[in-house]
Amino acid sequence: MKFQMKEGGFTSELPYGELHISGDETYGFRPYQLLVSSIAVCSGGVLRKILEKKRMNIDDISINTKVKRNEQQANRVEMIHLHFVIKGKGIEEKKIEKAMELTKKHCSMVQSVKGSIEVEETFSIIEID
Repeated sequence: MKFQMKEGGFTSELPYGELHISGDETYGFRPYQLLVSSIAVCSGGVLRKILEKKRMNIDDISINTKVKRNEQQANRVEMIHLHFVIKGKGIEEKKIEKAMELTKKHCSMVQSVKGSIEVEETFSIIEID
């Protein structure tokens, strides 16, 4: 990846499109937003694959995040809470718990920040007819 300076931040040309990054939201995505997005979406993608392999009837997954930052240490990200809202039919809580354990173990982004950023994962199930 190559990043080029622009007014207020940096930009990168990627296969999907142009990415604008800046500490100022008026010029692009903030670096911490990209960090949290990477961890959340990597976890969501891994969870989705695991649930598909287990042949679970999942209609939708959404992920809500909360971030704890330390203003005393360069506003570093210390904790990311991921809450998965899983919609489907006949979903067993125990199977989701096991899938969540596997997700944390196999998500490359979570493993990349292990030991420096706490990643907490919870879930809720919405049963649909």
